[in-house]
Amino acid sequence: MKRRRPNLKLPRNSVTESLALIALLLIGAWAVAGPSGLLAWSENAHTLEQRQKEVAQLSAERDRLQNRVNLLDPKHADPDLVGELLRADLNVAHPDELVIPRQEAVTNQ
Repeated sequence: MKRRRPNLKLPRNSVTESLALIALLLIGAWAVAGPSGLLAWSENAHTLEQRQKEVAQLSAERDRLQNRVNLLDPKHADPDLVGELLRADLNVAHPDELVIPRQEAVTNQ
């Protein structure tokens, strides 16, 4: 009785199916662990929340600076702010003003 040797060559369909399975597994792994995958979802949400807080702070700062710019417009400057800046930056005072220097807080060391 003759023994048959097992066929060592894989059929063409089997190779195609194996390659398709490997491709699907790689796509699935990328969907779970990729930069925009399920594992990165919570980190992205946390980063988005931080950025929104930062944008809100920067918007408030921008609005504050815009108000200050509007108050210093040369066409109609706010006299109180101009006086405050002159006193602070140039160390000038009006002749009828009394200047009282601030004392620094004494710390015990």
